[in-house]
Amino acid sequence: MSTQTKVVPPKAVLFDLDGTLLDTAPDLGAALNTVLAAEQRPLISAAEYTPLASHGSAGLLRYAYGDEFDQRRDELRQAFLAAYAEQIAVHTQLFDGVANLLEQLSQQQIAVAIVTNKPQALTQQLVPHYPQLAGIKVVVSGDTLPVAKPDPAPLLHAATHLGIEAQHCWYVGDAERDIEAGLRANMFTVLAEYGYISVTDDTQAWGAHAKISHPLDLPQLWSN
Repeated sequence: MSTQTKVVPPKAVLFDLDGTLLDTAPDLGAALNTVLAAEQRPLISAAEYTPLASHGSAGLLRYAYGDEFDQRRDELRQAFLAAYAEQIAVHTQLFDGVANLLEQLSQQQIAVAIVTNKPQALTQQLVPHYPQLAGIKVVVSGDTLPVAKPDPAPLLHAATHLGIEAQHCWYVGDAERDIEAGLRANMFTVLAEYGYISVTDDTQAWGAHAKISHPLDLPQLWSN
C-alpha cells in the first residue's frame, strides 16, 4: 500500500494491460520458448522471463538472444508474434482483485480506459477473452498512434476519447515507461508493484505519485 495521503478521487483511471490488468507473462514466455525450441536453443524459465514481460517481444527476445537480436530483429519478432497469437490466452488471466476493482470503479462512476504498448491486432485478439474487460470502450494500443509510451500522446488520446481532462485522470502501470508517460501527460501516476518488476529496477527513481501492491489498494488511495 502506498504511503500517499488522501487525494482527490479521479474522474478516470487509465490502465496499462500486461502486468497491470492481465498476467500475460506465462503466454508471452511460452511464445518465447516456442521460438527458442524451434532453433534448439535453451529455454527460458518463468523466473527469468516474468520480470521482462512488460517489455514485450523486444525485451524478451533481447534477453534470450543478446546482441544477435539486433541482427535478426524483424525475423525473430515475426516468429515470436506468430507463436504468441496462436496461444494468446491459454494461461493468461486477470490479476487477483482486478475484477473487483473494475466493479468498484464502475459503481463510483469513474471512467476506465486501457493504454498499452501491445500491438492493436494482439490487443483486440486478447481482451475479448476476459468479460470483465468488455465494458472498457476506450483502448489505445502501441500502434494506434505513430508514437507509444513513454510518449504521453497515447494517454492524452485516451483522455480525449473519454472526454476527461488529463489532470483529472490517473494512470496505473508497472513499468518505468508507464510512469514517465503518465507524468508527462500531467496525470496522477500509480505504480503497480504486483506487476512485472525486476529486482534491478530502481522504482523509487521513477517518481510515481503512489504505489500499490494489490489492485484493490487503488481505491484506498482516495477513500481513506
